[in-house]
Amino acid sequence: MSGRLVLAGNVIADLVIEVPALPERGGDVIGSRAELTAGGGFNTLAAARRLGTEAVFAGLHGTGPYGDLVRAALAAEGIDTLLPVRTDGDTGFTVALVDAGGERTFVTSFGVDARLTEAETAAVAARLRPADLVQLSGYGLVMPVNGPLLSRFTAALGPDVTVCLDPAPLVADIPEAVLAPVLARTDWLSANAREARLMSGHEDPAAAATALRERLAPGAGVIVRADKDGCWLAAPGEPTRHVPGFPVTPVDSNGAGDAHVGSFLALLAQGRDPLTAARGANAAAAYAVGRRGPATAPDRDRLAAFLGESGLRVVPVGDEEARAASKLLMDAGLHGQKYA
Repeated sequence: MSGRLVLAGNVIADLVIEVPALPERGGDVIGSRAELTAGGGFNTLAAARRLGTEAVFAGLHGTGPYGDLVRAALAAEGIDTLLPVRTDGDTGFTVALVDAGGERTFVTSFGVDARLTEAETAAVAARLRPADLVQLSGYGLVMPVNGPLLSRFTAALGPDVTVCLDPAPLVADIPEAVLAPVLARTDWLSANAREARLMSGHEDPAAAATALRERLAPGAGVIVRADKDGCWLAAPGEPTRHVPGFPVTPVDSNGAGDAHVGSFLALLAQGRDPLTAARGANAAAAYAVGRRGPATAPDRDRLAAFLGESGLRVVPVGDEEARAASKLLMDAGLHGQKYA
């Protein structure tokens, strides 16, 4: 049975403002462009849903304009919510200032999404299905209220549920008492190179992936995402290996990591092997950075077209990477008639 991607985290509003430069303290600056969209874990859910995997939001959403925005965005992607609307406040939001060099500076104000209850985690646990993939983020684990609740929730999950953790930039601030039980139950850890270094102490992403796998339970796997360089995959029982990326002209890197995580988990949920899923996730992330906007992960047809345009229809006999990419086109149901 195919599993669902269940996000036990936050979907909040993102207010993105493009500025020529950050203002000095006490100063002001006029933005050139602004956009209000759903953010947080929304991009991960959307990436999975667009590849045909059922996706469910199991976090909190409030009453107000930001909560309305989040629910509308989820509904537009065909993503259900597990918990009812909270009436004691609105959903939180992030202000992202993007300077002329593309650097992003964030300020986040959480709403009801930071006030999880034990009854709500119990309600989510009761509605999980066998083969579901539960996605957790370090953003939720670092919260004083949510962190301990999510840690206990994760530790109690049965073996028929796959636990996936994206540690997020604030991983160094997660209390060890919260993080340790989650790592002990994690089946897949997906971190960017900086997060992997903070968690492992290794600058080299391959060494970091290997070391992080050793921190997890036997049978768990690790991905270290490395932007244009693809990723390093430490699959269960296999040597750590580099999975190359796809050359593209970057337009907007916002949401690329989420596109990678959501696509990787979607392909795993559909029964693909980790190498094939990692290759597909690299392609999805490359596709996303070539387009402007936060939620630009491809759907199945666009991913198949991107893989075909990348020259992966011709498969050298001895090239395992190309065979894995070809498997996406020929076996995963991602190709249209043009690429069959």
